Amino acid sequence: MLELLAPDTGSETVWDKLLGRPLMIAGIVVVALLARWLVHRAIRKVTTMMEQRSAERDASGGRATQVIRQAAGLDNERRKQRAATVGSLLRSITTVVIFTIAALTIMAELGVPLAPLLASAGVGGVALGFGAQSLVKDFLSGIFMIMEDQYGVGDVIDTGEAIGTVEEVTLRVTRLRDASGVVWYVRNGEIIRIGNRSQGWSVALIDIPIAYDQSVERALDVLRTVTAAIDDDEPWKNVLLAEPEVAGVESVAGGVVTLRIIAKTAPGEQYALSRELRERAKVALDKAGIRGPALPPYSTGAGI
Repeated sequence: MLELLAPDTGSETVWDKLLGRPLMIAGIVVVALLARWLVHRAIRKVTTMMEQRSAERDASGGRATQVIRQAAGLDNERRKQRAATVGSLLRSITTVVIFTIAALTIMAELGVPLAPLLASAGVGGVALGFGAQSLVKDFLSGIFMIMEDQYGVGDVIDTGEAIGTVEEVTLRVTRLRDASGVVWYVRNGEIIRIGNRSQGWSVALIDIPIAYDQSVERALDVLRTVTAAIDDDEPWKNVLLAEPEVAGVESVAGGVVTLRIIAKTAPGEQYALSRELRERAKVALDKAGIRGPALPPYSTGAGI
């Protein structure tokens, strides 16, 4: 009995093999799980804090901020989706890192030689990096694109090669559909620049031509009445960030005086607003007796 309890070298080796090593492995697993839980909890808190700060910042704005947030997709749902995407990505990365370290530690505890394994992994990683560098580039670009919220589903973007509405965003490719209905698959790593036409706000530039011999001041007064009226109409009040501005005379050439209206709108709404303003301006100018230019390209060709 005393010989079994004696702390000789043989008994220590048996102890390590029968109880000490399994306990060590179990401890490594427990520590890895605990570290993963703590890191994931911290990531959830950070993403929630980012979402709350963004919501508080947007809630402090006026009419322009409210219109932009609703139309551009910067509402609560979009913030939640973006936070969920970023949080899921970070949690996946940290899980892989923590469990990889835990697996290597357990292998070292079991006596597995790690030097040849790490050397082979290093060589394989270099070979994979050279062979799949374009794929890695696509994934890295996709990660930064999602984290920076450069664009999202529903945005109209210009990638240089194609212009269209984003239908799907992944870490590797972005799918968008242009005005002709063609679906484009653009690799994230190949996008050098992005023009987002649905982020922030847009500007509608409306040019109204009148004849050279017509009263400019009278025409401008008519247009100011039109812009004030459209700003009070409910369908367009939620689109306009401010009352449209009648800038004045844009150009005088070839017997044509061009008057310009500038309207700041929610993103993507400038086209519909431009059509509505042109229609209202045409009707108002006709009622006021202000003629348009009777020269090409504005005439029909008859009587000239």
